[in-house]
Amino acid sequence: MTWASIDLNADLGEGFGQWRLTDDEQLLSVVTSANVACGFHAGDAITMRRVCELAAERSVRIGAHVAYRDLAGFGRRAMDVAFDELAAEVAYQIGALEVFARSAGSRVAYVKPHGALYNRVVWDEEQAAAVVDGVLLSGERLPLLGLPGSALHVAAEKAGLPVVTEGFADRAYTAEGALVPRGREGAVLTDASAVVDRSVSMARFGVVGSLCGRSVSVRPRSLCVHGDTPGAVALARQVRRGLEGAGVRVGAFA
Repeated sequence: MTWASIDLNADLGEGFGQWRLTDDEQLLSVVTSANVACGFHAGDAITMRRVCELAAERSVRIGAHVAYRDLAGFGRRAMDVAFDELAAEVAYQIGALEVFARSAGSRVAYVKPHGALYNRVVWDEEQAAAVVDGVLLSGERLPLLGLPGSALHVAAEKAGLPVVTEGFADRAYTAEGALVPRGREGAVLTDASAVVDRSVSMARFGVVGSLCGRSVSVRPRSLCVHGDTPGAVALARQVRRGLEGAGVRVGAFA
């Protein structure tokens, strides 16, 4: 199925100390949901607070962008974490972000894994179940944003948690519907016209072309534009204009 409206999300708050990666303020003027780094792959207390305040001012939904504990690798290195440890760390990250979301007059509205964890829970049933257990441990029955048909969504549905299907405007897909690993040529797309065309295709028709040229069924409820993609702000604006110009309403899912 396709949707009457589609959410536009971006990964935000991906800085640490004096280091800044994403243009949070500008992106928050475009997106409808913000995946906020919770301190494990990026982010720190003051950054989390600042992004939550900016998001609340703009009525942008706040999501916990949970990750493996891997600041040095930006959460993109493969890791093996025990079930109980991963569940506790997911709950810890949600709880930390919730403090700042509430202080800004908002709430954590959903959870999205980041990087290596996101890719791992597409197929790893145990790690997926640990993420779901962490969400339950946080005390909130929060929606989980992820790839359609992923092990994460299967585990979430078994636990009675809402799931939200996600598509990627600026990432290439394999013929099987997975994301092409970042190390491969063509994995990240920066050509604005191509990104806009793919976004409209996913929003209106539920399909996207894979790296090998075959069409893949995606049917996302939310589209991601990565905040660390070169020219991310301009790209996000063009995606939103393209969607609205094609008659697609852009609005938060949560």
